[in-house]
Amino acid sequence: MKKRYEALLVLNTRGKEDSSKDIIERLEKEMAADGITVEQVQRLERREFAYEHDHQKSGYYVNFIISTDPITLEKLRGKLKLDADVTLQNYLVLPPAKAKVAA
Repeated sequence: MKKRYEALLVLNTRGKEDSSKDIIERLEKEMAADGITVEQVQRLERREFAYEHDHQKSGYYVNFIISTDPITLEKLRGKLKLDADVTLQNYLVLPPAKAKVAA
């Protein structure tokens, strides 16, 4: 059964400042290829970390609203853990989308 998730990803764009758009597009395509429905993408821009992480002082934050089953989500987590462009990832279960009411 598919659930909705909020996936907050922090991208490593160090040395490739112009490529955040390319990385986001690549991640969207990979998610779609795995059967994940991407409902919304929010680009939250570059932000400084409170503490240095893997010798990085900042990262490019992106928020994905996705729909998938828990097994596919675990596969995505494992795949992104190995992706050099993704520094951090966090997932939150969202309530089901409300059906639009016809006026």
